[in-house]
Amino acid sequence: MNNYYKYPILLLLISLFLGCSFDKKTGIWDGDEKRKILAKSGKQKNKNIVKIYSSDEEIYEEEIIATKSIILTKPKKNLFWKSSNLNLQNHTGNLYLGELNNRFLKKKFGKNKFSISKILSSPLTYNDNIILFDDLGTIFKMSLKGKIKWKKNIYKKVYKKIYKNLTFFIFGNQLYVADNIGMIYSMNLDDGNVTWIKNHGIPIKSNIKIFDNKIYFINQENTLVCLDTKDGSKIWDVRTTTSFIKSQNLLGFAISKEGKLVMVNSSGDLLKIDLGSGGIEWSLNPTSFYFAQDTDFFSTTDILINKNEIFYSTSSSTFSINLFNGYVNWEKKIVSKMIPIADGNNVFLVSKNGYFVNLDRVSGEVIWSTNLLKNLKENKRNTEITGFILGNNRIYVTTLSGYLISASANSGKLENFIKIGDNITTSPIISNGALFILTEDSKILGFS
Repeated sequence: MNNYYKYPILLLLISLFLGCSFDKKTGIWDGDEKRKILAKSGKQKNKNIVKIYSSDEEIYEEEIIATKSIILTKPKKNLFWKSSNLNLQNHTGNLYLGELNNRFLKKKFGKNKFSISKILSSPLTYNDNIILFDDLGTIFKMSLKGKIKWKKNIYKKVYKKIYKNLTFFIFGNQLYVADNIGMIYSMNLDDGNVTWIKNHGIPIKSNIKIFDNKIYFINQENTLVCLDTKDGSKIWDVRTTTSFIKSQNLLGFAISKEGKLVMVNSSGDLLKIDLGSGGIEWSLNPTSFYFAQDTDFFSTTDILINKNEIFYSTSSSTFSINLFNGYVNWEKKIVSKMIPIADGNNVFLVSKNGYFVNLDRVSGEVIWSTNLLKNLKENKRNTEITGFILGNNRIYVTTLSGYLISASANSGKLENFIKIGDNITTSPIISNGALFILTEDSKILGFS
């Protein structure tokens, strides 16, 4: 007897497979036809459908001229930059900045051993000092004149050849550091000596924040972890939905002034957690229509909390969500890799493909939008926006190819673009009226 007949189920599957047509005329394998069907279905959601980014996906590419004036808040002077995105809420707003006529700092401070750098953390500043790191994990304390006061590398030989991406937080006289390997430690800011060090054992996939003498971060397993600042001991953790494929991007979270933490995990779940009890107050997944949980295509910016609203961008859209109840105020099909900036009744975005967009805070309507890369030579436009910041009613945008671009935040009109260095992989910061930019080859630039 033929062995094939011993496996009737296998034969049935083969028969069904061969009976299916791959001819696009049938519409079965036609992506355009699938999109038409989904469009007709309205709000019906199918979690089995995975929307993967491709060249024919909807991309925002519209320039809109401003037809009305907007109101910005008075630029606020910021003396220090002690944590990622400035503060616990990741709210920068309109910061005071000089005219940038003077480059007062250009300093090579470390090694860039790895050919493709992925540094995501911007430098920190305090008391006329700058805190930086290179891709070997060496931390530097430098004066504003470029003098290195101390440097420290805690990694033993077994970790020397691994790329390091650090995230910082200055609290009191201590520098708290976490990395992509799973190490978390505290250092004295005066001399760089290590106060304590812990091996968390799981890569840390977010910035770290400190609230009420407790350290918070999200690890690769989508777990929110709370540690004691005194010795790094664990106080509690909150485990959320895990993904089979781990996110290659940092996950976002912010802490409100009332002690409510909002986080997004690699499955796209957005959660509000009370830090007093560690209890989850609400959760939702506004991206579930676009992404299945077990894909690595989901990415998110950090989360902005401002005026009881949550703003953030994902691989599919930008959202405004009510902090109290998780209600989605609006969703805009604009993809950005940078955290939105809110000021007054405006929400500013820089899209993945280089459009500077001003949205109405309440409705999400586009007020104006400008292509930031159109004035670059055609062969220079294929670059990546790596960061932006709002200073003195202008936005300052950095690109991977080393350009600094400025545009009016009132109208979106382009004002200037200049090549300032090698590849730039981090977002600029504004501290004490000066602009600081970190380049991929471990150089720090300061403009005032």
